[in-house]
Amino acid sequence: MADTPLTAPAVKPANPNFSSGPCAKRPGWTVEALAGALTGRSHRAKPAKARIQQAIDLTRELLEVPADYRIGIVPASDTGAVEMFLWSALGARGVDMLAWESFGAGWVTDVQKQLKLPDVRVLEAPYGELPDLKQVDFNRDVVFTWNGTTSGVRVPDADWIPANREGLTICDATSAAFAQKLDFAKLDVVTFSWQKALGGEAAHGILILSPRAVERLETFKPARPLPKIFRMTKGGKLIEGIFKAETINTVSMICIEDAIDAMQWGLQVGGLKAMQARADANFKVLADWVEKTDWVDFLARNADQRSNTSVCLSITDPDVVALDDEGQAAFAKAIVARLDKLGVGYDFGSYKDAPAGLRIWAGSTIEASDLAALTPWLDWAFAQEKAALKVAA
Repeated sequence: MADTPLTAPAVKPANPNFSSGPCAKRPGWTVEALAGALTGRSHRAKPAKARIQQAIDLTRELLEVPADYRIGIVPASDTGAVEMFLWSALGARGVDMLAWESFGAGWVTDVQKQLKLPDVRVLEAPYGELPDLKQVDFNRDVVFTWNGTTSGVRVPDADWIPANREGLTICDATSAAFAQKLDFAKLDVVTFSWQKALGGEAAHGILILSPRAVERLETFKPARPLPKIFRMTKGGKLIEGIFKAETINTVSMICIEDAIDAMQWGLQVGGLKAMQARADANFKVLADWVEKTDWVDFLARNADQRSNTSVCLSITDPDVVALDDEGQAAFAKAIVARLDKLGVGYDFGSYKDAPAGLRIWAGSTIEASDLAALTPWLDWAFAQEKAALKVAA
């Protein structure tokens, strides 16, 4: 792109919500979708338990979870789901921790500094890259994020995970589930929250356990106290009720209703493959724009590792790159603020711990037409800020 426009585009996105969590609601959503929520009812009441079970059943159907895997709704979003298993099951053998962005690094901190396990290997990579997956030792437990929400870097597939592994694979899939292909045969623990690819409400997490993960919980007793909300066994046996609508804590029936609505929409548009195809099509809109635009590029170096949901972009214009870190961050934030003020796009700045730039959610609930409408505005906002930068200089 030789010149960026100084005249504002004529068309705005119909839905300006491009946050990476909570993400945009499914197309056509209105608050009336929650009209059937059993507000004011006990979550232990028979009708409420039936709705909670429906949310679990829809998760299995839409995400194509194997029949012998347990699915539970747990407290504290994806973070709660991950930490429940880390605290309950790590320590039976050594563990390899993979980190290439802030949330993966957070799990490293938990395991090293909070659990203080004696045998921990950390395989790290900077933002924009993956660690060397060939170095992972699957005789050990392995903890990793499938899709790095704050870096836009994902594992390309599950081929690097052996079927005959000795350790467990514990996968934070919160920005991947429903939009990227998860190979459950290679995953023993899968976690996510409704607020990402489903555009659901926050607060609750989903914890999916393979039979091998259940066996670990039933045979390993960690030498540390566990808070009530982390306890998944009693008398050496899994508390099956957690995975049959008897949640550990009180769930929001509004959140349950919203999740049911989102998953029913997912089935209506064609199921898992259709949701993945929507995210891929959305990513292509941004990829085609990046290809012809000279001031921006993907943070993810390798094309095979680029996320189709949390699309992270770096500003590569030489005048911006010449600024110090604070100046680069300010420039990117100014673009976001300008389009926010105009109601064009909300919440698409890079994560606070990530390199300065933009992070645009392109998951399944986003419409490709809204991304196509956004990109000319990005060019326009860049041109405005670049002109201001030159005046300031």
